Amino acid sequence: MRQELVLIHSNSDTNAIINSTENESVNVVLNKILWKMPRISVSNVERLKLVGYVARNVELEAAFRGWKLHEYPLLQETQRHTWNIKTATQLEKPRFVIVGFHTDRKNKSNRNFSHFDHFNLINMKLYLNSEMFPYDNLNINFENNLIATLYDMYAKFQRSYYEKENEPIFTPSEFKKFTPLVVIDCSHQNESLKSGSVEIRLEFETNKDIFPNRSCYALIIHDRLVKYNPL
Repeated sequence: MRQELVLIHSNSDTNAIINSTENESVNVVLNKILWKMPRISVSNVERLKLVGYVARNVELEAAFRGWKLHEYPLLQETQRHTWNIKTATQLEKPRFVIVGFHTDRKNKSNRNFSHFDHFNLINMKLYLNSEMFPYDNLNINFENNLIATLYDMYAKFQRSYYEKENEPIFTPSEFKKFTPLVVIDCSHQNESLKSGSVEIRLEFETNKDIFPNRSCYALIIHDRLVKYNPL
């Protein structure tokens, strides 16, 4: 099976670095890229089965998770927001949606582009057609340090996605200061409908109006399926 790695270079390298000067011109040069791929070895019995599949040209299916980033570049200056992110097929249904906010960080070399802002968020809902995630309101308040629910959603991502014990990189205080992300687990869905499209919509509310130059990012981790013919 042919493997291909596609890298898209931004027209500016400013977001890749951070320094004390806002408008300093920078240029990042990649001289070498090393791509390590895991290999799976099978027993002789399974190898004979695979040889049989190849000889009969049996179509093989490989399911995996795709990652797609969407940006809302300029939020309206209100407290309630609705973002119709995209329409997906049943084969590319979202399983996780990770949402982050930025305050005037793009193309500013003196601001860390890898950090996020909380915008005094108090609630957020993800809708897949009429199905809502999470079911309960978040009831968070950053000014009063009421972020336990949000941090718990972030910390549980490792167990749900990687199937390992939760070992979050950030403490609650670091999470609030640097990466107040909203991690929505929508992996447990009503699977009775196998046809039709999936409308992905995000609704969130803040306790203050959004200031100018604020943006929102949504990383959608969704199902993917490829089919491979050996011959």
